[in-house]
Amino acid sequence: MRAELQNHVDKIEKSLDLLRQRLDWDTAPHRLEEFNARVEDPNLWNDPEAAQKLMRERQMLVDAMETYTSIKQELADNLELIEMGEMEDDAEVVAEAEAALKALEATAGVKELEALLDGEADGNDTFLEINAGAGGTESCDWASMLARMYVRWAEKKGYKVELQSESAGDETGIKSAAYKISGPNAYGWLKSESGVHRLVRISPYDSAAKRHTSFSSIWVYPVVDDNIEIEVNPNDIRIDTYRSSGAGGQHVNTTDSAVRITHHPTGIVVTSSEKSQHQNRDIAMKALKSRLYQLELDRRHADINAAHEAKGDAGWGNQIRSYVLQPYQMVKDLRTQHETSDTKGVLDGDLDPFMAATLALNVSGKSRADAQQRD
Repeated sequence: MRAELQNHVDKIEKSLDLLRQRLDWDTAPHRLEEFNARVEDPNLWNDPEAAQKLMRERQMLVDAMETYTSIKQELADNLELIEMGEMEDDAEVVAEAEAALKALEATAGVKELEALLDGEADGNDTFLEINAGAGGTESCDWASMLARMYVRWAEKKGYKVELQSESAGDETGIKSAAYKISGPNAYGWLKSESGVHRLVRISPYDSAAKRHTSFSSIWVYPVVDDNIEIEVNPNDIRIDTYRSSGAGGQHVNTTDSAVRITHHPTGIVVTSSEKSQHQNRDIAMKALKSRLYQLELDRRHADINAAHEAKGDAGWGNQIRSYVLQPYQMVKDLRTQHETSDTKGVLDGDLDPFMAATLALNVSGKSRADAQQRD
């Protein structure tokens, strides 16, 4: 088998392995039998909400099993066609089967990613916060570059992006910014981006053209659904009103109605800078509840790349990804070792391969510390 064709087969088999692992294939038939038995219960629809939940879960299992089986069968069928075509010296049959394998690779890749996005809040909209770290003016500029990168990524996905608040840098860029990103699986995709991002480049602000290292941190947490109840004790929070220091323009309007909420037990601070003070209180409170919900998710999944472990301080030793623009071109994720020399593409929002690699790492059950031991 030619190397190119073998590469397609290897990628399909890798996707199948992940789908099988995610599905827990060995127990799937037994779980389906249990679902079918419960569906036949005449008292099932006495509780319509529970019944609908059960039917959704059953259908998800059926769809996952059918997806795995169909990809596996199509792979076997096309490999058999290639073998027969080669034996009979039928180049047309071989070419058609090879084309089908290439298409199957793309399909399997999509199903692989969909299988990774099955966490409790993965389907939710998300908040994304960016904060400049060590590096002064350089880091403020780097924070604005990251903001542009994530906005472009979201726009390519067809997501809605709303700037919640922004604090401009003293000379350039931004000190911080918060966005709400809305769309299918927005949190599921972006959750792997929480952490410190490091930039190495020749500074455009240094007359001596020296190389500088800058840091900024990303913090991602899901928008809490209305059916998820998060209680916040009024005695645990402080609400401050202040003048927004955003850049103004079409995204942020300078106003006296900006609101900051501080949650004393956790130290969480959230802000909103819309025109209406009432609207700001509502947005900020929703953001606070989402942050508290994220803390609970972290506690539940502390053994798999916990967000607090990954985030750390925005400085040396805590970065999850490095973006090197000089003396060479390279973006490398330090958790998964996934890398690319297409720095322009990444900074223009081509982030899916990095996100997918981290999602796959999480599926394997490795923590960030475990992954870094490979360095």
